[in-house]
Amino acid sequence: MRIRKEYFEKHGKEKSVYLFTLINEKGTEIKITNYGGIVTSIKTADKNKRIDDIVLGFDNLEQYENEHPFFGVICGRYANRISNAGFSLNGKTYNLAANDGKNTLHGGIKGFDKVIWQAGSFENENEAGVKLNYLSPHLEEGFPGNLNVEVNYVLNNLNEFTILYSAKTDEPTVVNLTSHCYFNLNGCKKEIYDHFIKINADNITEADNTRIPTGKIIPVADTALDFRKEFQIGKKIDKIHGGYDHNYVLNKIKTGELAFAVKLYDPESGRTLEVYTTEPGIQFYSGNYLNENLNGKTGIKYKKHFGLCLEAQHFPDSPNNPEFPSTLLNPDKTYFQKTIYKFGVEK
Repeated sequence: MRIRKEYFEKHGKEKSVYLFTLINEKGTEIKITNYGGIVTSIKTADKNKRIDDIVLGFDNLEQYENEHPFFGVICGRYANRISNAGFSLNGKTYNLAANDGKNTLHGGIKGFDKVIWQAGSFENENEAGVKLNYLSPHLEEGFPGNLNVEVNYVLNNLNEFTILYSAKTDEPTVVNLTSHCYFNLNGCKKEIYDHFIKINADNITEADNTRIPTGKIIPVADTALDFRKEFQIGKKIDKIHGGYDHNYVLNKIKTGELAFAVKLYDPESGRTLEVYTTEPGIQFYSGNYLNENLNGKTGIKYKKHFGLCLEAQHFPDSPNNPEFPSTLLNPDKTYFQKTIYKFGVEK
């Protein structure tokens, strides 16, 4: 295991933005920056041992600082959507920034994706990692409580990329964190239509046309949302208006237990990606709003459906849906999430 640290670029007048590269004995290489906790690159081998980058992103910090569709970032304080940009907690209403129509998306105007995290690295014989810390002050983007957040990115020699999240608050608040990587197992050469996906979920949270849950949990059986058995994405995607952007209710033996969530497979490259998580849900998003105005790494035009996200998280709008698994964090508790992305090859 190896880790390399270098300056990425200057952020304003500061020179505190770094790029960390994690490398294992299989040749897998993952790059992470402490600006937004962004995973900028994941390079893995295909069935012919060719190494390609399998996540969307940019070659420079400036593009990440500008408006972009959350490429590779940590989303917080609240990943996904909160309806009507607000919620009530212990009898008090908190007003948030409306940055997705009348709703709040991924933490607001300046979420965790747009801040500089304190960063350090660690390595041993079997793993290498980056530890990120951020103190989100009381009422940042409208959320209550001073929130101390820690995120650890860890790569091991089993080709497991683990993300460990933890957080503590000094007063009641809501927390929902996720990683927003856009995966494309063919090496970002074409759309993800040929990918096969399996999702360990019998149900989704029903949503309205703004992607806000109605409060109902509905079955996927006999619909184009059913991926309980491995199925090619391109054969169903036209049946879903715009594409997939749905929160799947994962089948869990026990709440908070690490369990299988998703398997992704690209037959052309042979690459596989398995996701395991402690979270109750996963948002499957098929890159519906990507367009050719985005110049990605090495000048690639990121067209619609050029990458997909598998966002392990609690359900959207949980603060306004008390019947959903709670995202409440009290001062005597610690928020914790563990999600593993395991890379492999099938010939």
